[in-house]
Amino acid sequence: MRHVIFFLDRDRYALPLDAVREVVNAPESYSRVPHAKDAVKGVMTLRGRVVPVVDLGRLLALGLQPPGKGKVVLLELVRRELGLLVTEVEGIESIEKVGPQGRASRMVRGLARVGPLTVTVLDVEGLDAAVTASFSSEPERNR
Repeated sequence: MRHVIFFLDRDRYALPLDAVREVVNAPESYSRVPHAKDAVKGVMTLRGRVVPVVDLGRLLALGLQPPGKGKVVLLELVRRELGLLVTEVEGIESIEKVGPQGRASRMVRGLARVGPLTVTVLDVEGLDAAVTASFSSEPERNR
């Protein structure tokens, strides 16, 4: 299966290519969303569409500084689009096997090898659930 490989700081992550609509440069500023959690950067307008954007490093609780300008990976979800702010996008790679990582987070599907390096493969449905919780006033519950 083909995946989009990207960086959060210096660490490599992957998302299935079929979930990614496109990659765009991050805007200079975002419209803030009242009462949204810290991971939510805000919303941006892209070709007439309003797209929520989340700082993926904060969503994953990695303790990273937000990327300066960065890139926004636009996911095409069932009911909406979602932008993930990342440091840089490396490209598209085939990942044959994803090994389990203990499911410490429902946002992480597992680990994979791309060449000599390890890549963390993210789970699109888990990210969607975490982002939905970030926009609500209720705390996220462990499932």
